[in-house]
Amino acid sequence: MEPVTSRTETLLVRLSKYHRCIIGALLIALLRTHLAAFKGWLVAVAVLQAGQTMATLLLPTLNADIIDKGIATGDTGYIWRMGGWMLLITVVQIFLAAGAVYNGSRTAMGFGRNVRGALFHTVTGFSTREVSRLGAPSLITRVTNDVQQVQMLVLMGCLLMVTAPITAIGGIFMALQQDVGLSGILLVSIPVLVGAMSLVLSRMVPLFRLMQERLDSVNRVLREQLMGIRVVRAFVREPQERARFGSANDDLTDTSLAAGRLMAFMFPTVMLVLNASSVAAIWLGAGRIDSGELQVGQLIAFLSYLIQILMAVMMATFMAVMAPRAAVSGERIQEVLQTPSSVRSAERPVTDLPRRTSLEFRGATFGYPGAEEPVLKDIRLTAEPGETVAIIGSTGSGKSALLNLVPRLFDVTGGSVLIDGTDVREIDTEVLWSRIGFVPQTPFLFTGTVASNIRYGDPDATDERVWDALEVAQAADFVAAMDGGLEARITQGGRNVSGGQRQRLAIARALVRDAGIYCFDDSFSALDLATEARLRAALAPRVSDAVVLVVAQRVSTIIDADRILVLEDGEAVGIGTHEELVSSCPTYAEIVASQRVEAAA
Repeated sequence: MEPVTSRTETLLVRLSKYHRCIIGALLIALLRTHLAAFKGWLVAVAVLQAGQTMATLLLPTLNADIIDKGIATGDTGYIWRMGGWMLLITVVQIFLAAGAVYNGSRTAMGFGRNVRGALFHTVTGFSTREVSRLGAPSLITRVTNDVQQVQMLVLMGCLLMVTAPITAIGGIFMALQQDVGLSGILLVSIPVLVGAMSLVLSRMVPLFRLMQERLDSVNRVLREQLMGIRVVRAFVREPQERARFGSANDDLTDTSLAAGRLMAFMFPTVMLVLNASSVAAIWLGAGRIDSGELQVGQLIAFLSYLIQILMAVMMATFMAVMAPRAAVSGERIQEVLQTPSSVRSAERPVTDLPRRTSLEFRGATFGYPGAEEPVLKDIRLTAEPGETVAIIGSTGSGKSALLNLVPRLFDVTGGSVLIDGTDVREIDTEVLWSRIGFVPQTPFLFTGTVASNIRYGDPDATDERVWDALEVAQAADFVAAMDGGLEARITQGGRNVSGGQRQRLAIARALVRDAGIYCFDDSFSALDLATEARLRAALAPRVSDAVVLVVAQRVSTIIDADRILVLEDGEAVGIGTHEELVSSCPTYAEIVASQRVEAAA
């Protein structure tokens, strides 16, 4: 009976081969889809490469004729004529090669542009669920490094894929024309070279996959350290973070070195076979020349064709080296492109939605895939235009998750969320988002100016409207004091302004849009009590005819809300005004009491 370990190893080998087939199929599908727009250029590349390759194959024969019919006989005129033809063919070859490189480069660059564009549009359509599952560092690697790997394969394919087979087949034919006896060397050298290359390549695919995964890890660690540099320094964690980055970097280095050693083994093997074949050809050819069966020019031409054939095999080998890594990258790209967003538009979406609308949570339930318990359970709430509904609860009670259901950053897994009586899943996403002014829990500003960030809410907003939004958000004073005012520079993430200033700019970005629903996700936490009070006083008349949802931790922020929803462990445990909840909801009363104690302390 076959040992268990042997059967396991056999199964793993079969699975590995099957997986490599899938990876190759995914790469081919990617190339077929995104190269379809460049058929004309690909045909031009094939024609030009075929022409320049045929010209290359003609030159050794002409050179042999010059030696055997010109130099050997002393016919100077024949030498000049054949030399002129060789010069003309060389010039034509140069122009054909230049045209092939130009068209091949345009094809590869256009392919890379289209794939990056497709990835970008796919990723921007993902919900938070897909982004979290794939991971931001991995998505960045796929849009940059993985696309570059496949793009390089396309470029080298345009330059070598036509040249290599024509050179190999044409070279064999021309070598046979020179001498059939010597061509037997090819029956040994080509199989030896192909076998050695296949053995090496079979070991490179898993290494390339591991290399891309470890590149993801390096990007993730580096991204975390750059974004959390203040925390690292505050807690004196530089040595530990250096060690963590060093570990990820060493893993990538080790994998790259392992792949590099295999790759380094390939080219000496090619040169060994090439040189051994050349020595064999000279050794056998010398005897045939001595016996009068072969001329010197024919031997030189045969050596040229032998080198061209083996170089063609080496070029194919070079393509084969790139193909495994490109195949892994192609699989990673296809994984993103073929991942459907959990937030999809309806087949016939509602596109007509009034500016002032009601909002209803009808048994809204939400849970992450694979989670044992849902984050939100059977939430029921209705808000009419002009109402302010606050949401409060302990950390992890589901406040932000509930707010995220409105703009469909997540979709409910049970129940529904309705705007003006229409399920948000039936509303066109662009129309839905245009009706919502959203301020996230962590305010994020983009690289640009104050004005460009505020106009994310409304690209057509005038300067007067921008200043009005800043006034309401209590941000006009510090913006006016900044160098340039509205044109003051904002760095990535808004790192050149304070946390409170970022919050106020994010609030102004939402207010510049004339929305029917405003969602404030703990958007006043970085403000002092006086600034918050002024902001809430200025905000009230601005949103008087809109639905306002406010998530907050401080009772003082929501005390004047029309209704307050209290969440605990994802469930609604109370709803009413501040006075009603203090007497009827123990959870809310406990929150109020704890904050009074803190204020007194």
